[in-house]
Amino acid sequence: MKDTSGLATLPTAVRRVLVWSCQSCLILCALWLSFLFRFDLRIPALLWESLLVALPVWLVGKTLTFRWLKLDRGWLLGLLFPDAVRVFVGGAVASCVCVLALFVMRIPIPPRSVCILDAILCPSILIAFRAAFRFFSTHYWPIGGEAVRKQSVLIYGAGQAGLLLVSEIWRNRSLPYHVSGFIDDAPDKEGLHIAGIKVLGNGKSMSKWVPKLGIEKVLIAIPSATGLQMSTILQCCRDCGVECKTVPGLAEMIGSRGLAGQIRDVAVEDLLGRTPVKLDEDRIRESIGGKVILVTGAGGSIGSELCRQIARFKPAAIVGYECAESALFDIEQEMRREHSNIPFFAEIGSIQNRRRFDEVVSRYLPSAIYHAAAYKHVPLMETHAFEAIENNVFGTWNVVMSAHEYGVRDFVLISSDKAVRPTNVMGATKRLTELIVLGMLSSRTKFVAVRFGNVLGSNGSVIPTFKRQIAAGGPVTVTHPEMRRFFMTIPEACQLVLQSAVIGSSGEICVLDMGQPIRIVDLARNLILLSGLRPDHDVPIEFTGIRPGEKLYEELNSYDEATVPTAHEKIRLFTGNGLEREDFASRLDLLRDICETRDVGGLVLALKEIVSDYNPSRQLLRQAVNAAERNAAAVAHHESQVALPH
Repeated sequence: MKDTSGLATLPTAVRRVLVWSCQSCLILCALWLSFLFRFDLRIPALLWESLLVALPVWLVGKTLTFRWLKLDRGWLLGLLFPDAVRVFVGGAVASCVCVLALFVMRIPIPPRSVCILDAILCPSILIAFRAAFRFFSTHYWPIGGEAVRKQSVLIYGAGQAGLLLVSEIWRNRSLPYHVSGFIDDAPDKEGLHIAGIKVLGNGKSMSKWVPKLGIEKVLIAIPSATGLQMSTILQCCRDCGVECKTVPGLAEMIGSRGLAGQIRDVAVEDLLGRTPVKLDEDRIRESIGGKVILVTGAGGSIGSELCRQIARFKPAAIVGYECAESALFDIEQEMRREHSNIPFFAEIGSIQNRRRFDEVVSRYLPSAIYHAAAYKHVPLMETHAFEAIENNVFGTWNVVMSAHEYGVRDFVLISSDKAVRPTNVMGATKRLTELIVLGMLSSRTKFVAVRFGNVLGSNGSVIPTFKRQIAAGGPVTVTHPEMRRFFMTIPEACQLVLQSAVIGSSGEICVLDMGQPIRIVDLARNLILLSGLRPDHDVPIEFTGIRPGEKLYEELNSYDEATVPTAHEKIRLFTGNGLEREDFASRLDLLRDICETRDVGGLVLALKEIVSDYNPSRQLLRQAVNAAERNAAAVAHHESQVALPH
């Protein structure tokens, strides 16, 4: 924490001399006052000799004791409650040391009442002086620190974070802020003065105070705010025409700069109101540390973040398996730069190529495989159903069987909330992969699936699309005003995946707590606000209609799936019936035949038979009907050609 008070600019030796000089004066003053208070401001003549003899012993004894207890340090850093307690305890110890020294030296000891008063007065005077010094040095002595123009700001949140932020703004005179007041939605705080600053009212009253006080910025000091609270505050600030910034939560502050030094723009992640993930790092480290870990889809948003998170637990090596060479190159360069002590092996290949994947597994013999490779874009897969089956289902089967045959200890499948009562091909393929995992109970490998919803900023998510549309001036396109989705950040999702791997048992699905679903249109409006623009005024929002295979609401488990809690508050378990290996192998042969013949109708029927709650989209059914009509027309044409006389 940078200190810009006057003494901070002086050399260390000079500062120490000044501190010791002040401390010596206060020690002598405390003893003098103790005599005066004890004898009603008139010290008896008989005690003058005792006082004069005691003064040098008191000065040397207390100075050495304070030095030994390190109480003569930290005068420039403020005074918190633990510091005050230390000063009081140290003052009592120093008084005892001085009395003992007088006794050993056979010097008359002052009356006991004087010693008791001194033990109370001395630390009290030291604490009061330090507090007063700190107050005046930060408020009225503009010595040290670069002069900057102060912006008049409001702090939204009169709690502990707000108080800490005010304290740090006072300490660091180079910060360009002058706090004009607090805003807090708690009605019992209105009108109160906290740290000498008035709580002006709630968020609705900002429209009155912003022009009156010339407010240029609002600093949001509510690290625990929910997504709804952040959205409301953001809207209030935009309505008043002032810029707003926020301070991070505790997880972001640890091991970093002070609170004021981390003031930043409000990000879309703040609007989710997600609480920091608490991990059982010991169990994860035991599972990953010193072992070879393979990640499929390592160049994707989830796969690359898994590589980053895994590297924190010091594995023996990470193998990144990816078919997109540019994405694989990027994560390889990042891992070598950021985690140079962890060997990273970039392996190009498709999960559809069983021979190539076996080659990689046999070379590195990983202890765990995190399977993140998949086609995930719903509308695109709806028009490429066969490719979705070939990659998501056949590819996953290849990875599963390779893990089984080579004795990989752990296999973790990244699934999706779209696997629950799927209405699209992508969701149906994800449900098929879950059934594969659930059916591998007889294997030596522990197979676990992890099911969660959308992640912010992932490849193909709405956030990058919205940002591009806003940058272009709009319109921002939303499919339906009531479209809702679950969201979490990529790091949070990947951390919970690692936790699920050690919590889940073989044949289980770990369902992540995604919080409350968020309306996509609200997300779009908030992104426009974060860009400093006004929704429906500067940037229009258009509704384009639900796309093929989409649902208005996603679910994390179906009605007949009963989840049970785990030791982790954000992970629940579901154990269901999968497909036995032999049974699934036969169904897989049927799907392969269908994909080879490109029989859309047969594919719909086969998927419906395996995933009973699959509800195919109208577009896919229309494809099936059109394909059937084309086949019928082709057959009729062929028969007519055969019937013609030669």
